[in-house]
Amino acid sequence: MKPSIKVAVIGAGSRGSGFGEIVREAGHLAAVAGVAEPKENYRRAFAERHELPDAQVFATWEEMLERPKFCDAVIISTPDTGHVRPAVAFLERGYHVLLEKPMATTLADCREIEAAQRKAGTMVAICHSLRYQKGFSKVKEIADSGFIGRIVTLDQIEQVGFWHQAHSFVRGNWANEARSTFMLMAKSCHDIDYIGHLVGNPCRSVNSYGSLAYFCAESAPAGAPQRCTEGCPAEQDCPYSAIKVYVNSRREAWPAAVCSFDHSQEAHLEAIRTGPYGRCVFHCDNDVVDHQVVSMEFENHVTATFTMTAFSQLSGRSLRVNGTKGELHFHDKKDAISLRTFADNNSVEIALGAEPGVHGGGDVRVVASWLQAISRSDESLIATNARQSLESHTVVFAAEKSRIEKRRVEISEMRV
Repeated sequence: MKPSIKVAVIGAGSRGSGFGEIVREAGHLAAVAGVAEPKENYRRAFAERHELPDAQVFATWEEMLERPKFCDAVIISTPDTGHVRPAVAFLERGYHVLLEKPMATTLADCREIEAAQRKAGTMVAICHSLRYQKGFSKVKEIADSGFIGRIVTLDQIEQVGFWHQAHSFVRGNWANEARSTFMLMAKSCHDIDYIGHLVGNPCRSVNSYGSLAYFCAESAPAGAPQRCTEGCPAEQDCPYSAIKVYVNSRREAWPAAVCSFDHSQEAHLEAIRTGPYGRCVFHCDNDVVDHQVVSMEFENHVTATFTMTAFSQLSGRSLRVNGTKGELHFHDKKDAISLRTFADNNSVEIALGAEPGVHGGGDVRVVASWLQAISRSDESLIATNARQSLESHTVVFAAEKSRIEKRRVEISEMRV
């Protein structure tokens, strides 16, 4: 059968290319119909992969928008600061939109996207993949069933991982707030979104604390130069050595693959000699925090905490939920949810089974639910539309306001 939904991808980097593959696997439901990407090598590779005609390959999304409408929907995976303009423009033209998180990097821009969706009436999904991840989805199901009673407290921890922090938030695209956004928004907006989703009630107030504690010049080893290739005396023992991470590694795999389009050893070595990923992690222009905690009070009196930390060996998220009848424990790197009920002191483990794909299969489900919603004209199939994402993003902005101003922030302060 001929695919019924034609999708263009705006931003063909790592995330955009991944979304393109998911659409490609959607079978008769959808097909990739176009791409807009400013980097020629990424644009050409994407176009060849999906056999796109030249007329549907663009350097910018503005060029795509000028063309008569040749597709039904767009996936926007541009850098974070570049979300609002294409999102609003394509919504105004009647396109369905899948928007990578974060929704936008200012609260005003988030509101503008939400207003554009309401006016357009098209299907919009924001990629809060935690809601769709198999384990977290099952936790929500258990909580709603009443098995552990009414939720009273919950605590979620995101272990970013020392290597991931160094790659993305010290050397990489999300290291500097002026170029991207603050850490809680860039990395953890879907954690805050999921906590609110699990509680099922609006957040009333937040308190937050955090700082950049380690990835700064004061922590540099004695004699460390600006780049790892410049004869650093600590290079062999340093876990952040760019030579280890980007050259003497699986260069075709993330995160090493990001530093160079050409994955030869020579190309990667040249990339770290001259590019951002070869800088010493203690001599970068990063300014986002490397640890943060957020405490939240909800209108149904539930209290919750969220902790983001760079300082862990393994990446992943753990969650503890305490209810009136029992408690629940879950870690997304394990394939089971642990439950204990108070009345009988009974312990139960619910096996989940391994889930392939990025973000525990969450990305596949995000795209699939969005395509199904378009196909059936049924927005209820989407777990996070622009309105829902605006609500959780508002809490994230409030938490950052609390961290900076060192005070409790009422969510009512953030309302228009």
